[in-house]
Amino acid sequence: MKLNSRNLKLIIGAIYLLILFTGLFFLFSLVDLKDLTSYGFIKSQKNIISEYKNNNFLLFSIIFFIFCIVWVLFLGFASPLLIFGGFVFGQWWGFSLVLIGSTIGATLLYFLAGLFFKDVIEEKLIKKFSKFKEYFLKNDLLYFMCFRFVGGGGTPYAIQNVLPVIFNMPLKNYAAATFLGSFPSMFVTVAIGVGIEKVIDKNSELSMFKVLSSPEIYIPLICFFAILVLAYIIKRIFFKNAF
Repeated sequence: MKLNSRNLKLIIGAIYLLILFTGLFFLFSLVDLKDLTSYGFIKSQKNIISEYKNNNFLLFSIIFFIFCIVWVLFLGFASPLLIFGGFVFGQWWGFSLVLIGSTIGATLLYFLAGLFFKDVIEEKLIKKFSKFKEYFLKNDLLYFMCFRFVGGGGTPYAIQNVLPVIFNMPLKNYAAATFLGSFPSMFVTVAIGVGIEKVIDKNSELSMFKVLSSPEIYIPLICFFAILVLAYIIKRIFFKNAF
């Protein structure tokens, strides 16, 4: 059987879906969706997670790091990882775990997508994203880094991760651009997770006013909006006619 055969692609796709739905089944069998909206439940689980982390810091870090890689590899989006990373591990350690883990996961996804699904990706994306070709031909490292920084101009995270397949971007350039381009927005989003953890610690009851009036929350939000403005400026400079 050839690596790029249709049968092999179907097998890989079936394995992917099986693992994905198995994971979702176990997740929702352990957690009631109603509990996720209960502040009391969230606060109690936060204490349990914190205690486990303090007693098993290295093991928990390794588990979360591997989960970050697998999550992104299976087309998950980064925001939950960033919020959870900041919430549980704090600013710098949580940020490091998610940034490195998601970069590895995205790079593995890019490699496997190019190896097994290049023709499918080209068929689905080439018409919509062919306008990026001239940018990538000029300097794929610079432009993909900027593309990451501007959030792909609204392009879903999973599609961002496989898009360079249609431009034959070198793997090392892809990894470097993903790491550097994701750095600012991920750092700020992790800070929001850190802020949420501090707000929960300080308040027995929660309200929207308490959340938004907390400097642990509104300062990262201000930084996040500043990044959005900067991203818009960069998009106008580097991708003027692309979006």
